[in-house]
Amino acid sequence: MNTIIAFILMFGLLVFVHEFGHFVFAKKAGMLVREFAIGFGPKIFSIKKSETLYTVRILPMGGYVRVAGEDPEIVELKPGQHIGLTYNAEQKVNKIIVNNKDKHPTAQVIEVESADLVHDLTIKGRLAGEETLQTFYVAEDADYLMNEVETQIAPYNRQFASKTKRQRAMQLFAGPLMNFILTVVLFLILGAMQGVPVTEARLGEIQPNSPAEEAGLQPGDHVVSINDTSIAEWIEFQTYVSERPEQQLSMIINRDGEEIELAVVPRAEQMGDREVGRIGVMQYVEKSFARAIPFSIQETYEWSKLILVNLGMLVTGQFSVDMLSGPVGIYDATDQIVQTGIWNFIQWTAALSVNLGIINLLPLPALDGGRLMFVGIEAIRGKPISPEKEGLVHFVGFALLMLLMIIVTWNDIQRLFL
Repeated sequence: MNTIIAFILMFGLLVFVHEFGHFVFAKKAGMLVREFAIGFGPKIFSIKKSETLYTVRILPMGGYVRVAGEDPEIVELKPGQHIGLTYNAEQKVNKIIVNNKDKHPTAQVIEVESADLVHDLTIKGRLAGEETLQTFYVAEDADYLMNEVETQIAPYNRQFASKTKRQRAMQLFAGPLMNFILTVVLFLILGAMQGVPVTEARLGEIQPNSPAEEAGLQPGDHVVSINDTSIAEWIEFQTYVSERPEQQLSMIINRDGEEIELAVVPRAEQMGDREVGRIGVMQYVEKSFARAIPFSIQETYEWSKLILVNLGMLVTGQFSVDMLSGPVGIYDATDQIVQTGIWNFIQWTAALSVNLGIINLLPLPALDGGRLMFVGIEAIRGKPISPEKEGLVHFVGFALLMLLMIIVTWNDIQRLFL
């Protein structure tokens, strides 16, 4: 149960932060956001506030922010169609009732001659039994009712395509950006609460009944040398000890300004196909918010670099697709990490967040990076690619991504359960 709760919270946080970035910058640019969704597939929860429908959907494979104009608009009126109209206080149409007009007895019924609900926001038509053609002006936030389901119309100035290239690019980039910001924040919390490892060879926690405790080493001791070899950095100390299992080491340590010589014998521990030496000490950490800030940025950079290196290995064939993990594999890893404590879980969440940000910036169709690529092509060409062609590319890309997700999920199931 703890794993389920942790996974839901982690997944919800990662997707919410990502989509919130898209949402905020869409709103800032004046775009009409039709839906803010966590997950895909059938809805399990929904609520509408203002002009946006907020939904939680059954498949935990991502989320989306649906902005007007990104998909073909479903609002359409045809000549000869009979519709009902209601008006606001300014005598502009605020509801367009396509069917079930008998449920709206106060609506004025007209026969449509023509309509423009994108640019002019007008409907031309005739009242029942009259020959005179009239023009009805439509409010920018008017609702289109089909089968009693309301859909707000989207004037061109509220659509994605109407915005500048900079506004569209920023709206697309904002999702991954928020994932990077979340990663920095999580590492900042880790650094401030758990402490930031120092680079010098200074000893932290001493494990009970360890060779270090038996030798008399104490937290805060500075390692000066081992076997007459000068030691300055923690990584040097760690490497020297690791390479000498079961060998007596003569250590000079500085304790409160006084140099002391101690002897310690690292225990041999099996790591893969080789033995390594361990004396049972942790790296010294400092709990300082000032040090946590650069630490959080550095950790985000290091994780980003690691992910990019692995992606490069995947592209060059050095890394097999079979080694990738989908939701099932991530759930299994989360189950193992949750058992090791809250701090490891926070680090795991931070790693997944930066991973989500980088993956979404890849120039692949259906991803944010792919859509950013089309904005870049438009900037170079001086004109956009036709929405139909771009939509087809993203549709094919999305289908291929879903196929990859199915393959990866099946590999996870085989690896874990079969």
